[in-house]
Parts: sequence; C-alpha cells; structure tokens
Amino acid sequence: MNSSMILGAAGILAAAALAQAATGFGFSLLAVPLLGLVAGPVDAVVGSSVLACLINAVAVARDHGAVRWRTARTVLAAGLAGLPFGLLLLTVLPARSLTVLIAFCVLAGAAAIWRGLRIRGGRAAMLTSGFVSGLLTTATGVNGPPMAAAFSAMGLPPRQFRATLAAIFMVVGPLGVAGFVLAGQFTTRAGVIALAGLPAVVGGWWAGDRLFARLTDPDLFRRVVLAALCVASLITLARAVTA
Repeated sequence: MNSSMILGAAGILAAAALAQAATGFGFSLLAVPLLGLVAGPVDAVVGSSVLACLINAVAVARDHGAVRWRTARTVLAAGLAGLPFGLLLLTVLPARSLTVLIAFCVLAGAAAIWRGLRIRGGRAAMLTSGFVSGLLTTATGVNGPPMAAAFSAMGLPPRQFRATLAAIFMVVGPLGVAGFVLAGQFTTRAGVIALAGLPAVVGGWWAGDRLFARLTDPDLFRRVVLAALCVASLITLARAVTA
C-alpha cells in the first residue's frame, strides 16, 4: 500500500470509528465496503476486524458499569445457537437475496420503532434478538443493525445501549480474528491497515465520544440510532446489489 492508499484508509477508519462511538454500531458496516475499494475485500474485513476488537474493548473498559451483563450473556448464548441455522439458511437461499431481505427487515423495524414500537426487556426478547443476530452472522455477515434495532425497541438508555453492544461484540470479534489467522487470511496488508489505522480510529472514536456525550436525551439518541439504522440498511442494500 502506498502513502495515498494509507491516508485514504485512515480517513475511512476515522469516520467509521466516529459513527461507532456515537451510535454503538456501524464500524465494520461503514469501513469494510469502502476499505475494500482501497485494499481489497478480504484485507478490508481482516484489518477492520482487528481495529473493531480494540474499539469494543475500550468501550467496555470505559463503561463497564453500564453494561447489562445479563442481557449480554443471554444474547450471546442465543447467538451461538443461531449460528448453525444461519449456515443452513445460507445453503437454501443465495447470500445476496438474504442480505436484501435483512436490509428491508431492518428498515421496516426502524420504521416501526420510529412510530412507537416498544419491546419489553424480558428474556424472550433477548433470546430472540440474540438468535436472529447469530443466524444473520453466518448467513449474511450483517448482525449489528438488527441487534441495535432490538435494543432501541427495548428502550435501553444511551450508555447502556452502547456498552452492552460493545460487550457482545467484544466476545464475537476476537473469535473472528482467530478464525482469520487459522485460515491464513491475516496478510501483511491487513496488518498494515490495522497499524496505520490505529491513530485514525483513536481520533475518530474521541470525536464520536464527544458527540455521544451530547446525546443525553434518550429520545434524541433514539432518533440518531434510527437514522443510522436506515443508513446502514441502505449501505447493506447497495452492497448486495453491487456484489
């Protein structure tokens, strides 16, 4: 990678980190397709995954008192149960069709939440959101927006929302990176992306965290998250159409 490519990657990663800090999700969703144009899709996924692990670890370390650990454990357990069903679904339907379907479902869910849908934070809601997230992880690779939609409908306060999502992704992320290493996909270019992108991610997170601190009104935060869900769904649709 030459200097212009590294600078371009740094700008992309800074913007993605800002979005993650401000809303609690969206780093990989924003970073991967744009980084893929600069460094190739595989290296983009691997390099950004390493940085995502760092972001989530920092978020949990900073706001560990805000993490709803029971929710996180329940969602993770249900997510693991959903993984094989996602693989099964992937063998039945084309990945592109699944991605389009999920994007439309997230858009519909965001619209319903915008109109006042609320989900009680009971065990059934947590198990359902976790199972669906795990299913989507193996079927489409898109798990953040559906989980964010569920947490928004449950009415989690902003700091609990972000911290609990980070706690879940902090467990899932390293497993993915370990898989990349075992599969021999952790290349020199992916390492360059991770190292060169580190200062950009730190700066982007700092700016996003300043923005997050201003979103103290739950209703305002909810509107920001719903807007981010709509953008994420449109990006997902674009990726599916152009794949």
